[in-house]
Amino acid sequence: MHHTAVRLLRQFSATGLLVGTLFFAFSLTPSLLPRPMYSQGIVSGLSLAAGYALGYAGHWLWYYLHLPKPSLRLALTIKLTAAVVCAVIAAAFLWQASEWQNSIRELMGMEEVSGIRPFYIGTITLLIFGALLLVARLFRRTFRFLSQRLQRYISHRVSNVIGVLVATMLFWSVIDGIIFTLALRVADNSFQQLDELIQDDLAPPTDPMQTGSASSLIGWEELGSRGRRYISRTPSAEELTAFLGEPAQAPIRVYVGLSAAETPKERAQLALAELKRVRAFERSVLVLATPTGRGWVDPGAQNTLEYLQRGDVATATAQYSYLPSHLTIIAEGDYGAENARALFEVVYDYWTTLPAESRPKLYLHGLSLGSLNSDLSFDFYDIIDDPFHGALWSGPPYRSETWQAVTRDRELGSPAWLPTFRNGSVVRFMNQYQGLDMPYGEWGDFRIAYLQYGSDPITFFEPWSFFREPEWMREPRAPDVSPELRWYPVVTMLQLLADLTIGNAPPGYGHSFSARHYLDAWAKLIEPEDWTEAELEELQRRVAESYR
Repeated sequence: MHHTAVRLLRQFSATGLLVGTLFFAFSLTPSLLPRPMYSQGIVSGLSLAAGYALGYAGHWLWYYLHLPKPSLRLALTIKLTAAVVCAVIAAAFLWQASEWQNSIRELMGMEEVSGIRPFYIGTITLLIFGALLLVARLFRRTFRFLSQRLQRYISHRVSNVIGVLVATMLFWSVIDGIIFTLALRVADNSFQQLDELIQDDLAPPTDPMQTGSASSLIGWEELGSRGRRYISRTPSAEELTAFLGEPAQAPIRVYVGLSAAETPKERAQLALAELKRVRAFERSVLVLATPTGRGWVDPGAQNTLEYLQRGDVATATAQYSYLPSHLTIIAEGDYGAENARALFEVVYDYWTTLPAESRPKLYLHGLSLGSLNSDLSFDFYDIIDDPFHGALWSGPPYRSETWQAVTRDRELGSPAWLPTFRNGSVVRFMNQYQGLDMPYGEWGDFRIAYLQYGSDPITFFEPWSFFREPEWMREPRAPDVSPELRWYPVVTMLQLLADLTIGNAPPGYGHSFSARHYLDAWAKLIEPEDWTEAELEELQRRVAESYR
């Protein structure tokens, strides 16, 4: 047994094990969102592999520079000591992990977890580490094979460089060109089939003024799964009247599914024709809502706007993908922006031909990837002579250029998670603790509002956290961010990446936006008429009860 353990230890780098274990331990500390067990195992496995790779690289560089190296006996002693130290560090951090996760859950009003199942996490961690180690050793064998063959014709150093380059290209072509592309193609086909399914519980609308009805220019089947559900849940005039306790009209929702036309331009023209058919330009407010990847529009944002406007609002939406947002941004990153731009240009060009005193106020809206694409749908130089009225963007992804620029150029002293930009005359930020009306100066006629939470990894993930601490982690922190959160190189980026792709939070935290906060945002952005403060507070209470 002793000889087996010795042989096993000789296959590993002591430096790699130590750094890898430190990274594993750091991965158990809190990030922005509470992590389920499988997510923690994935993060810990990737962290262990990354730390081992860095430690191994440092070990290799030491020997490459011909620096002093220990004897075989001393090296084995070092490895045995390292193994014991690693075990102690891992056990200590596993013991503390439950308390760290509960520090986030307490902030978000979630139930505490009583245990962290170290065996479960450890198993996933070792499986991922083992798989990545196997790939790394396969890469090393491939590189050595190529290098040895090339040494017959060129020098040793040149053959090593070429061997690494060829092996890298070979592995990348397999991962990106075969595995990744095939997986995306399968996912796209699967989600497309799901999108085309007709839900048994939904029937085409009978109201001729609704999209998807027999009188509509867009067929029921052409709406897609998300579109059919979106249209079916349009509140009627009677429902709004009962909810508000005063007369209201049925809001207008126009939705163009991805299969309704071949190109973004054709879908945009179809949306405009449908808007004209249902007399959407006779409403007081017109919103161009850019959906998330699969065509989803947040009902918390849509319904609160319709309540606030007493139904006197029209919304146009065009689907641009069958994939979820995190896959869409990888596979079809430019297509969503192209689709949003086509819809904006077609509708805006027609809107500018209408008399300014009688046309509806025009706003943009988008959540998450929809926010990013909505931001890319127009150019300020094209609208400066006749600007639309504003935009509400919630949970903007870290890639949003306007959001990045405004956050970077914020006023001195304002935090990165809730910036103040040029006294709030054009752009304002709000979260669950502070609205859009304080402590700013006068808001102009053209308004951009950001609704974001400090605990949202979609907004605050950044690749540079790989080697530097993000600004939003500095004091003072957002109230919904755990005070136990610390920055660690490499590990923090992996934690945030897991939060971004797997993390989940209750409404009002993370990337789950509360209808109550949407209502606050719309009320300050649009400033609808005939609402007293008392009436708005009552509406807010009723909305909060409806969206529990």
